[in-house]
Amino acid sequence: MSQSLRWGVLGTASIAKRSVIPGIRGSKRNEVVAIASRDQQKADQAAKELHIDSAYGSYESLLASSEIDAIYIPLPNHLHLEWTLRAAEAGKHILCEKPIALTAAETEKMVEACQKAGVHLAEAFMYRHHPRYQMIQDVIESGEIGELRGIHANFTFNSAGSTENIRYHKDWGGGSLYDVGCYPISVARLLTGLEPEAVTTQAIFSEKHGGVDMMTSGFIEFPNSISLIFDCGMWAAFRNQMEVLGTDGVLKVPSAFVSDPDGDSSFYVEGKLGNRRVEVPNVNHYSLMADDFAAVVLDGEKPKFAPQDAIQNMKVLESALRSARNRERIEL
Repeated sequence: MSQSLRWGVLGTASIAKRSVIPGIRGSKRNEVVAIASRDQQKADQAAKELHIDSAYGSYESLLASSEIDAIYIPLPNHLHLEWTLRAAEAGKHILCEKPIALTAAETEKMVEACQKAGVHLAEAFMYRHHPRYQMIQDVIESGEIGELRGIHANFTFNSAGSTENIRYHKDWGGGSLYDVGCYPISVARLLTGLEPEAVTTQAIFSEKHGGVDMMTSGFIEFPNSISLIFDCGMWAAFRNQMEVLGTDGVLKVPSAFVSDPDGDSSFYVEGKLGNRRVEVPNVNHYSLMADDFAAVVLDGEKPKFAPQDAIQNMKVLESALRSARNRERIEL
């Protein structure tokens, strides 16, 4: 294998074209060499628009190419299982868009298939590859804000005006929990280093939008009486924030999950050392995610986030959706 990881993209989703493909291109050890669609014309148009050398009119033909080492899957959620299994069978390493699947059981199948095939599988939570999250963890572990008490996080936007969005298909894994609620859940697990004990959520389910949860609020119980209070939504004003509360202070992240590589990714600490702004390098977290992936494949480095993490996050997401539908507290 060359010193540069060669990527193929399954599908022409906007997240791929807008963020992930440019991020891979801006990385140090990766290149995008092919894109596929089930429509050859769409594949050709995307390849032309994005200056990609090869365009395939089927996902199968892209997977059959010996010129491709790794696959990025930005397909609708219900297709993640099928195409991860097919990519693994073809011997391709896989970066799968979040949420990685529809259920924890599906995720387990994906992990097992990739382990059997000897390929790397990663879930595309780009935010946690940004250096500021290590900096945030360092502040928490230093004791500057005291003993951890809880995390408050939100991720909302308003796309309710259009009823044709793929996020509005319940059977496809649509809804706000799977689309953006996965971020607060993931970050709370990351920063606490703990797995939740119970989940309670309440949601707005809209029949105009395929019966999916358009807005969800939740309370997640962790060991040591630590909690995550969060909300996520596709029918509310844009918010993308997090607070980490301690006994002696608070850490605030104004743009917690989506950050502009050319913007301000700083966070703020009010604690034992007074109030301070922590400056963070302006970097593209999609590029860093790609380079971390390449280090695993090309250098044999240990993944920063093991596949088991995706299984655990899916267990919580699945339980959160069930809690909202059944109006009950779910013990994990």
